Amino acid sequence: MASNLPLPLPPRTPTPPPDDQRASTITSGMPISRDSLSPLKSSFPKGIMEAESRDTLSPTRATFGLGTSPTQNGSGDTPAGPFNFDTAVMAKSPVVKSNIGQRRGHKYKHSSISHQIFLEPPPRAPLALPNSLPIPTLKECRSSMSKDQKTRFWWSLCHMTIAAYTLWTAHGSLAMTSLSHLILFDSLGALLCVAVDVLSNFEVWKRSSIRHPFGLERAEVLAGFAMAVLLLFMGLDLISHNLQHFLEKSGHEPHRPHEHDRVSLGSVDVTAVLAISSTLVSAIGLKNHARIGKAMRFGYIQSLPSVLSNPSHFLTLSCSALLLLLPLVSIRIYDWLDKLLSGTIAFSMCFLGVRLVKTLGSMLLMSYSGPGVSEVIKDIEADPAVIGIDDARFWQVHYGLCMANLKLRVSGTEENLLRLREKTTSLVRNRLGGGYGGGGQKWEVSLQFTIERA
Repeated sequence: MASNLPLPLPPRTPTPPPDDQRASTITSGMPISRDSLSPLKSSFPKGIMEAESRDTLSPTRATFGLGTSPTQNGSGDTPAGPFNFDTAVMAKSPVVKSNIGQRRGHKYKHSSISHQIFLEPPPRAPLALPNSLPIPTLKECRSSMSKDQKTRFWWSLCHMTIAAYTLWTAHGSLAMTSLSHLILFDSLGALLCVAVDVLSNFEVWKRSSIRHPFGLERAEVLAGFAMAVLLLFMGLDLISHNLQHFLEKSGHEPHRPHEHDRVSLGSVDVTAVLAISSTLVSAIGLKNHARIGKAMRFGYIQSLPSVLSNPSHFLTLSCSALLLLLPLVSIRIYDWLDKLLSGTIAFSMCFLGVRLVKTLGSMLLMSYSGPGVSEVIKDIEADPAVIGIDDARFWQVHYGLCMANLKLRVSGTEENLLRLREKTTSLVRNRLGGGYGGGGQKWEVSLQFTIERA
């Protein structure tokens, strides 16, 4: 009986229909056409892409995106479209930033690992020096002037008037022309002294700041350097003027006619008297060129009184005194002495200008050009506690401040090193600064010791 049973057929693997013969029926059994979803066919559902609706939803129409349509549903709502945005009004008040619901980037500083890697620097104390100090204007300087400063200012203008008067009356003497140049230089120095005195009323003049480490006192050095260059050029102008007169007397055609009159015999030259009196008042009352006299010393006139020990005052006063004596000699001798005195003054002005340019130029370059540095170094090396000098720098900041920086290799006890420090400081101040109360420059000495054990 079992052998008569039919054998079951194996399951048949469904085969997909070929590409050219697609299924045309769905589960409901209704036939589906390939073009049934085309809006161009009559079978496409009505009311979706009618002509009026197509015009409303077209981006090329003016009514596109306005949110209104000619057809609305029963509730009055506008049918939703792809670009149906509502108009929004922006608030005029500033937007308040809120951190609620926002997560910012993770800060490594607050992580547990970064506490071991990124350590915050220790807090530092603020700098004692300000970043900058206000520079006074011309109106502030004028309002801060005291009665004495105003008097000195008007006197410096009178000194410049005397210089102009000397030049105006110098047509009869070459020496008087040279004297007028000297008085002009003295009057400019007197005006500079008044300006320095007025600027010292403000804090920016002497107080150090990051922008001006030594205050504005170096501006006085720059002004003095400009005056030194002016003095040098005036001396060269006088030399060329004398050479021109010498060529005229030798028979060459003069560049322009010169007529020199002289003071009558036995008379007193009033211009020379005015020059002497104005120079003495500026030198004693205004301390004119006092800082230049300290920065530049001449051994030949250093032993003279304070007024004559200044090379600028010595040259002006000596020239004025000789001009007082010229009217007492004969006409022939007067002519030769006048030319000789004029040439001497011109060369002296050039020599003084070159010395001033060199001294003040080295001061602007932060170096020291005074004498006595080599002797100070030799005395320091001769001390038994000093093994050697590694570095020694001497430099001048402005007229009233000089600095010495020394690096020494030493050996000995603490008492010997303390004695060496005091000895070196006293040696520099006494040899280079003229000692305490000597009226010289102020010296600040800094020492660095490298102790070598025996």
